[in-house]
Amino acid sequence: MRVSVVIPALNEEATVAGVVRTVLIDAPFEVIVIDADSTDNTAAVAARAGARVVNWRDVFPELQPIPGKGESLWRGVAAASGDVVVFVDADLVDPPAGMIHTLAAPFTDPDIHLVKASYARLLGDDSAGGGRVTELTAKPLIRLLHPELADIDQPLAGEYAIRRSSALRLPFVAGYGVEAGLLVNVSGRWGRASISEAQLPPRRHRNRPLSELSPMAETVAAVLLQRAGLTHAGFPGERPPLSDRI
Repeated sequence: MRVSVVIPALNEEATVAGVVRTVLIDAPFEVIVIDADSTDNTAAVAARAGARVVNWRDVFPELQPIPGKGESLWRGVAAASGDVVVFVDADLVDPPAGMIHTLAAPFTDPDIHLVKASYARLLGDDSAGGGRVTELTAKPLIRLLHPELADIDQPLAGEYAIRRSSALRLPFVAGYGVEAGLLVNVSGRWGRASISEAQLPPRRHRNRPLSELSPMAETVAAVLLQRAGLTHAGFPGERPPLSDRI
């Protein structure tokens, strides 16, 4: 099983090298950093750390990028060539070694299509309680609208894995609602049993101000509402399945 690691990055020069070096310990088939037009040294730092850096405009250059994380993941799946794609956020602080093996291991079961990381999200004082959008927006809406997924510990986790063949058949929300969209779509297409969880050590991300979290929460809410058939608008675009292009 060939494992491709895709790391979406936008102005993450402070942390991306540590993430790249950590995932390389697991010797995946390839490590790709999708650079979303960073204005700092993210691309150079990632390349020096050992990643193949691809500017998102170089994947389907005829398409103008839609701003947002999901766009980077969609183009990252297109750029990857492994059997399994593991997504890892570029802003992790002290990422744990071994997470690529852990996230890829469940795919020995042919009925597994998506593996989500399960972990405690830490705040600056090392207490649990991070992930404000997850706890205050995603989980309540999932319990109400998609109760079959209510047991997922980290529905918005940026560390997760998907069969590339499955990813090619799914639409990708262009923005920060991509994780919520993929979670619901995989469950809807292949059933809740097709989603597994993998336990990882406690995690610390760069905590963002409320001014950044508010639009993220709005996008996640819009995606979950749309997937439940309650609205048809509200999130910033969606890319169709890559199988339509590849």
